[in-house]
Amino acid sequence: MTGFLPGAIRYNVTTMELERIGWTSARAEAFAPHAAAGLVPARVSLEHTHIYRVLTAEGELLARVAGRLRHQAASRSDFPAVGDWVVVEPAPQSDARIVAVLPRRSRFSRRAAGDPAEEQIVAANIDTVFLVGGLDGDFNPRRLERYLLVSWESGAAPVVVLNKADVVQDSERMADEVRALAPEVPVHAVSCLVPGSLEVLRRYLGLGQTAALLGSSGVGKSTIVNRLIGFDLLRTRDVRVSDSRGRHTSTSRQMVVMPEGGVLIDTPGMRELQLWDTGEGLAGAFSDIDALGEQCRFRDCRHRQEPGCAVRHAVETGALPTGRFESYQKLQDEREHQARAADERAQLDEKRRSKIQTRALNKRLKEKDY
Repeated sequence: MTGFLPGAIRYNVTTMELERIGWTSARAEAFAPHAAAGLVPARVSLEHTHIYRVLTAEGELLARVAGRLRHQAASRSDFPAVGDWVVVEPAPQSDARIVAVLPRRSRFSRRAAGDPAEEQIVAANIDTVFLVGGLDGDFNPRRLERYLLVSWESGAAPVVVLNKADVVQDSERMADEVRALAPEVPVHAVSCLVPGSLEVLRRYLGLGQTAALLGSSGVGKSTIVNRLIGFDLLRTRDVRVSDSRGRHTSTSRQMVVMPEGGVLIDTPGMRELQLWDTGEGLAGAFSDIDALGEQCRFRDCRHRQEPGCAVRHAVETGALPTGRFESYQKLQDEREHQARAADERAQLDEKRRSKIQTRALNKRLKEKDY
């Protein structure tokens, strides 16, 4: 192993049992074509400025993306992300090379900052998404709706974790408010000051399982990780008393191996979660509105100005909270805007590729003439 990444977790092991961190027969089958070339499977545990820390059966390595993979990548999402299983070429005297990314079973994505047509993968190959919110002054059901929307599309199972139950007297009432948003999603009110309350989260963990924690700064994601593993591994800081906002203690996504097997992926706090390709996720996150929509006069009702809209009628009669309907409309508009931007980007990329191919063809024709 060469070098050291700032803030990286270093495991004092000589052999990493891949099954403990999610290696399966399906992934072994996907890796099989690479085995004969002397390459090894590994899982990305940390990304830091285009260098990665990966876990292999022989321990940890630092690795960089190979030139061919970099050249073939069509977008940012084609590069490795934390949680990815990758194909690695070890190099005893230098950093290893990542030559391929194995197919992802799931991924939690958001729109990259500053680019409405660029996908940023927050975590890959996750089984459970812990959507962490605080029950202090930062409690925000509308924000949880946004996280639920994206988690439905990730391929992982969402679980809402409401931390800091110790600071309120009616934590279960607040939990019920969140349960009403998505009745099929588990919701747990916990407190890191009462470690026993976190034991309920262990049912989602275990040998070979991967869970990612996502939420705003200051909700206690890193502290939850520390309590679950039994010691203070990740650095934590107090939130501001004035507004209950955090200070971005975690600055990069990284994977923590649980003592009993399985992994947790800690992520930096997100001030805002920009939607990516939510597809059918809107219906999943707003199943109550989707059910009401089945009673609308028109099958393609957008619940705007169409006559006979059962959703708007439910809002008018108080059966559907106005705030929830407004949140649904806002997220629907944002999803449609993002989809248009992605289509425009795809058209521009296609034109660019066509021009490159045309120039290459013209060059070959000219060379034949000579």
